[in-house]
Amino acid sequence: MERLILPPRNTIELPEVAPTDGSTGYGGWIVTVFNNDYNTYDEVIHILMVATECDFDEAEIETWEIDHLGKSVVHYGKQEECEKVAGIISQIGIEVKVSEE
Repeated sequence: MERLILPPRNTIELPEVAPTDGSTGYGGWIVTVFNNDYNTYDEVIHILMVATECDFDEAEIETWEIDHLGKSVVHYGKQEECEKVAGIISQIGIEVKVSEE
């Protein structure tokens, strides 16, 4: 009878190696959204989903961070991409900043 060798049950998958230059590897730019007193959670969640093409759960977490921490980095990418995302988000009157990470 031939013996079947199975992989160990607790196999660990190694994460992708991060860039060594200090960047995240996403293009070197970020979009930060700041809290205000007039946009609703629903408005912010919706605009984040439209602008960044993220799912509801991610947009909800980022909106919570904006509300409770005062700001949240909502997108990483190249400068042109981040400026496009920021332009969409700013349409609802919320403060957005594009900067190098």
